[in-house]
Amino acid sequence: MTSHVETPELDAVDWRILEALQKDARLSYRELCRRGALSAPAAAERVRRLEDAGIITGYRADVAVDRLFPVTAIVRINAPEEQCRALGACVKDLPEVLEATRTTGSDRLVIKVVAHSVTHLDEVAEQLRRFGTPTMAIVLSSRRSAVGPVPSRERRSGH
Repeated sequence: MTSHVETPELDAVDWRILEALQKDARLSYRELCRRGALSAPAAAERVRRLEDAGIITGYRADVAVDRLFPVTAIVRINAPEEQCRALGACVKDLPEVLEATRTTGSDRLVIKVVAHSVTHLDEVAEQLRRFGTPTMAIVLSSRRSAVGPVPSRERRSGH
């Protein structure tokens, strides 16, 4: 049986902590307390509470994937129902897959893939074709927000 941790109501300080850690996950509690106007132990307790609630799920280094893999593609995969489980296992095992999203509609999965070359991308597509029909779009440019959504100014300030 899985335990359920209730999501806490976030106040303006929690939102400032989340915003700061999304911009720089290496911030010390001292720096967090400076930005959140609270003590280091209070900042540590807030972060622990956000972790326990599953709001903060980890810390990581952002890697410039495009420097390692110059080709990025978005791939939609239309597959028959009986192939879904095998397709999911294949996608899970492909190191080129950065992200996979199950969707509604005719496409079973939408995945983000990286490759060393178009030839390499075609090799990945060939593995996917065993389970369904992949439709690929090579990414020309993209922008990724370093910070997730934050509430409006009124909500953050508590008004």
